[in-house]
Amino acid sequence: MSITIKKAHKLRRKIRIRSKVKGTSIRPRLTVFISNINVSAQIIDDEKGITIASSTTVSNKTAGKTKTEKAEWVGADIAKKALAKKVKAVVLDRNGKLYHGRVAALADSARKAGLEL
Repeated sequence: MSITIKKAHKLRRKIRIRSKVKGTSIRPRLTVFISNINVSAQIIDDEKGITIASSTTVSNKTAGKTKTEKAEWVGADIAKKALAKKVKAVVLDRNGKLYHGRVAALADSARKAGLEL
């Protein structure tokens, strides 16, 4: 399978997910971006067009951890920041990724920290 086919499949999944997932003021969108090294997450209110909270592993706080542990840390951190801003429920935007591995670890960690997904 070539890279272009993989990218095309991911783009189709991303478009399909985003057509159904909308962030509101009551239930904003938790979007996840995963690169080869880092994990980032944002909670976005699509109605107002603002980012409520964000978290990333670009800093040295997660040095020496595995990629899955980094995703778990981001999930817990974003949940803590969201609860501080009185956001209790979010809808998950996988950003074209499959719900497996790091995406699942981030979502499970956010649930354990108190967010409703």
